[in-house]
Amino acid sequence: MKRVVVGLSGGVDSSTAAAILHNQSYEVIGLTLWLMKGKGQCCSEGMVDAAYICEQLGIPHHVVDIREVFQTNIVDYLVTGYSTGVTPLPCSQCNKTVKFGPMVRYARETLDSEKIATGHYARIRYNENSGRHELLRAADRNKDQSYFLYDLSQDLLAASIFPLGELQKSDTRRIASEYGLKTADKPESQDLCLVESNGSMRAFLDKYLAPKKGEIVDANGKVLGQHDGVHHYTIGQRKGLGVSAPEPLYVIALDAINNKVIVGDRTKATQPECNVERVNWVSMAEPSAPIKAEVQIRYRSQPVPVTIIPLENSRVRVVFDEPQFSITPGQAAVWYDGEKVLGGGIIERFDG
Repeated sequence: MKRVVVGLSGGVDSSTAAAILHNQSYEVIGLTLWLMKGKGQCCSEGMVDAAYICEQLGIPHHVVDIREVFQTNIVDYLVTGYSTGVTPLPCSQCNKTVKFGPMVRYARETLDSEKIATGHYARIRYNENSGRHELLRAADRNKDQSYFLYDLSQDLLAASIFPLGELQKSDTRRIASEYGLKTADKPESQDLCLVESNGSMRAFLDKYLAPKKGEIVDANGKVLGQHDGVHHYTIGQRKGLGVSAPEPLYVIALDAINNKVIVGDRTKATQPECNVERVNWVSMAEPSAPIKAEVQIRYRSQPVPVTIIPLENSRVRVVFDEPQFSITPGQAAVWYDGEKVLGGGIIERFDG
């Protein structure tokens, strides 16, 4: 019997993934990662629901305390980023360093399993010609999470199973109901667990970063208003600026060193290109020449055509066919060939 370790958050997606594999005669072991204290789908409430699901399915349930790993790789990473004027994307980092990496190690070293599974909406396909595991979009494009998985290594992809990859979300709910799972009607969790457990990103950051009053200025340095911390702002932000002008203003830069929020009209928040660092090539080897692709610069954005130009030190330059609004340092840029994730990385701070 094939053994698989299923990551259980206590939500309907991971619960259904476990039930599907159990029904396919896998030897399923449930594994819940204890990330942080407090309420939220991934913490105390989620652990209770995950334990209940394992009891329903008649499978073992393991809980691994990785709060220190989460604190270092996610909480500290976020706080440091926001304090320096970037808007970090924690989810891709969390998937690689906090979830998939520790899960695979625990599965191999403690549970004698080479395979893990999660409730992510994405697909994996092995390409015999290239010898690579390819990461593909989910069949349900509205739930597709491949954007957050671009940083997974070939080893992690080879070890992973995504039972929901070919399903629509409605199918997942239906299957959960058919199996009588406790979580079948559980509400959707927010994409970011820290927001869910703290109420808002602002509330989370305010626990770690003290208010620091400074100036809101235009591109010429004219003072338009005051702010209480650059960490409360992000590139492209329009609402909540607290300044008036004859035309809509957007945050176009964050100067953490001088504690200034710089605003301008929409054209000044639009860029023709950006550099991307910490690049991971997923479904293809790193190219030696520019390639054409489509890129997403945020989770819910539509993919747009670009040219990807390889640079040194795991970096690329992304040149957009048409300039894009609100390219945000710290967020992920992920490039695709149709449904296939080619690679991705973190958007660098703009020069000048």
